[in-house]
Amino acid sequence: MLDTPDELQLDDLVWQGLHRFLDTYADLKSDDHVVIAYTPDSRTYAAWAALACESRGVKASLVFMAPLRDPWFCERLSPLIPPESEGRLILLTFEKHTMSHNKVIKTLVADRSPESYRVVRTINASREVFTTGVETSPSLLSALNTTVIERCQAARRMRIRAPGGTDLIATIDSDKYQYKSSRGVHIPGKFMVVPPGEVATFPESISGRLVADFALNVNVLFEGDVRLERCPVVVDVEDGAMTRFSCENEEMAAFLEHSFSRPNAKRVGELGFGTNPAVSTCLPENSHLNERVPGIHLGFGQHNQTDEVAGYACDIHIDLCARGGSIWFDDDDKPLDLEKVPPSKNTHPPLISGEDVFSDDAEDDCCGMLR
Repeated sequence: MLDTPDELQLDDLVWQGLHRFLDTYADLKSDDHVVIAYTPDSRTYAAWAALACESRGVKASLVFMAPLRDPWFCERLSPLIPPESEGRLILLTFEKHTMSHNKVIKTLVADRSPESYRVVRTINASREVFTTGVETSPSLLSALNTTVIERCQAARRMRIRAPGGTDLIATIDSDKYQYKSSRGVHIPGKFMVVPPGEVATFPESISGRLVADFALNVNVLFEGDVRLERCPVVVDVEDGAMTRFSCENEEMAAFLEHSFSRPNAKRVGELGFGTNPAVSTCLPENSHLNERVPGIHLGFGQHNQTDEVAGYACDIHIDLCARGGSIWFDDDDKPLDLEKVPPSKNTHPPLISGEDVFSDDAEDDCCGMLR
């Protein structure tokens, strides 16, 4: 979808969101060196970020990058990376459909101490990332994710129900399958991906019905309307795989029919829970922001574990998201309401992977753009 004039308007809401992004996610200081890399589809958002930096007296260097394949990107980026002795590096990237060149960036910061740089990667860049996606603080997201993870790790079985008709029974093995916790918290030496707000794992088993009445998010290029509020996707699952689906939207049904035809694409590779309370409205375009809505989603196909642990591989990931929902753990008759998660006072559990987005670097191609 092409950006509309309203989408590209730098208004007060966006401006406030930009500064919130710089304060709480980039942690911008007056003596930082800022470099902003962008793909052509996100040049406006990069320019906004540069303008917000300069309004604080911090000059930002901008550098273009072609998505996925750009043999000269390293040559353009390298001269902009200051020596560690000159101060901290803040590297911001903005892309619409891809997550490119992680290997280049990792190479250029490899000799720096983890505390001397921060890399914040924005996927599905849009005005809504600033007005909504980063509205909730990383500390609150971390506390919400901690609550969900604590309840999951203490349980073996869960029943998940949502107002739209979702009714699933899942078993989880928290010792075998790792959790993903997207919360916008900086970990030295690691890259941050925004928009944040999700906990996800791999279900040991899952059966029942998912009524995805919020949105689709998929890691291939899809230019249709991903909103499912008027035409939900109903999926029946048995023993961890889709057995049938239906959708009254012909375009969506045709896309899903083609997508599910790929090898292993019918397998449930992710059991996910959106945790970002600021997300309430679905974007029409493919966006990770949509799966951050408080609720349940299943990711079909590509999983969030290693191939050895999951037992299969797949080149497509199809997230089908339902709004809201409650989870009953084991024999506890008090469910966790995903729209009213109480923030935990405990420290976020260790050994939890920070992101649910994988870099492509062309040969891995997380977003299917090369197919």
